[in-house]
Amino acid sequence: MRFIIPAIVAAIAAPAASEAPLAQITAHLRGISTMTADFVQTDRNGKAVRGTISLRQPGKIRFEYEKGVPLLIVGDGNSLTMIDYSVRQVSRWPVGGSPLSVLIDPSKDIGKVAHVVPTAIPGLLMLEARDPKHPEFGTISIAFARGAGPAGLTLAGWTVLDAQNGRSSVRLSNQRYGGPISDQAFRWNDPRPKGPQK
Repeated sequence: MRFIIPAIVAAIAAPAASEAPLAQITAHLRGISTMTADFVQTDRNGKAVRGTISLRQPGKIRFEYEKGVPLLIVGDGNSLTMIDYSVRQVSRWPVGGSPLSVLIDPSKDIGKVAHVVPTAIPGLLMLEARDPKHPEFGTISIAFARGAGPAGLTLAGWTVLDAQNGRSSVRLSNQRYGGPISDQAFRWNDPRPKGPQK
């Protein structure tokens, strides 16, 4: 089962004022120690699935899907791993090769790969990121709303457009910041024959 990393349809701040919003977004991302949230992921065909996301900086992330969806996505800071329990398959790719690197690498200078794009929605900021050296990684548009998170923002979700123009989105709700997340959250059981626990 193929996984397309998510995104949310929205937009943000005016270009003339882009430096201040970019600094605020950077402060928000770097200010996150932990975050948990519920998500709805919608694929290119409009099919939606639900789940929970756990994020712990630096670099750890987990997408756990609802019952009946045999997928798990775990990031350990170096790589993202997709475990498809339906076919006992494990796939990995480097964090740097994923659009999600903007979210899970707080040391990244996002000004080199991202810019704030305009929106007509009051209070919504939209960051569009694309690595010009690696267009095959696709484009991610990340939405931030005014909220109680670091720097007065809340991560609202994101939309990813892959190199084949496939679009997927993730919309977040019930965002919670600063709570404890154990190391166990970023471990997983290898479904391959005789696979050890990672």
